[in-house]
Amino acid sequence: MSGVYTVPISGLKEGRHRFEFEVDADFFKQFEESEVKEGNLAVTVEADKTSSHIDMIITIDGTVNISCDRCLGIYSQPLSCENRLLIRSGKVYDDSDPDIITVPGDENDLDMSQYLYEYILLALPIKRMHPDDGEGNSTCDPEMLKKLKEHSVNREEGHDHRWDDLKTLLMNNN
Repeated sequence: MSGVYTVPISGLKEGRHRFEFEVDADFFKQFEESEVKEGNLAVTVEADKTSSHIDMIITIDGTVNISCDRCLGIYSQPLSCENRLLIRSGKVYDDSDPDIITVPGDENDLDMSQYLYEYILLALPIKRMHPDDGEGNSTCDPEMLKKLKEHSVNREEGHDHRWDDLKTLLMNNN
């Protein structure tokens, strides 16, 4: 898989350059612990090379299949993001700054795989749930929703006697 998501950095003439990649299930197989196992994403890297650095704008658009937080079913999540990455030449490789990478002068290519993966994960929503249908109804797995409802604790149903002693203590101290 190495080399599929690389951008040439040595020998690149000054000016603007464009690189395009397709991200699919094979891409995510590189990352064993990934919560994303499949996706269909288009990546565009706009690179502006100057004498001192390469300024990259990375645009990612498409969908990924992820697990719903509510019903655990897999659904297709639209994803769109744009990130900037600055590449400069130096003596040793340094990626301690997430926005600026220093690469040795003798380095020919930059493997973008890890950066693309991180940008995709950062673009995922915090709350991941099946979208509602046109009428506002959940599209989650109805069987799982039924089981969740059966096992959820309804606070309005009855009285929880475990708290009675604590309430008595609080009342007596006031």
